[in-house]
Amino acid sequence: IGEVWPGQGGIYGGLRQYPEGMCHVIFATKDVGRHAYGDYGVSTEGTSRTDGRANTAILIARTGKHPAAIAAAAYTADGHADFYLPAIGELHHGWQYAPDSFSEEWYYMSSTQRSADYAFYMTFVYGNQNNNDKSNELRVRPVRRFLQ
Repeated sequence: IGEVWPGQGGIYGGLRQYPEGMCHVIFATKDVGRHAYGDYGVSTEGTSRTDGRANTAILIARTGKHPAAIAAAAYTADGHADFYLPAIGELHHGWQYAPDSFSEEWYYMSSTQRSADYAFYMTFVYGNQNNNDKSNELRVRPVRRFLQ
């Protein structure tokens, strides 16, 4: 945990329970820039605090309106193209199990909407979670998962 898993596209984050079962979590080895959540003033159904893949699918379906989700979903590594924008719970999982893999210099955007105007973010300095204006550009770290 916390080390690159060769051939899996990034840093191993351990196991986590998802709707499909217990999964291995892989965080990309790098951020993919700073991007806004997008669609300020519009409420979406991307509100899961635990399933970023479901949130990202909802956001991507709103064609071109969610830059952070688009950037995360476009990321590929080691032949894997199933990355997505993590939910706030998945970012917290990263802080618990692989904190040294993330920057402490800026906030990380999650795929979890708080309201029509706000989305949740996380800082890796102290593990703080809060919500921020959906138009602010925050760091984006893609994540992927696969069944154990």
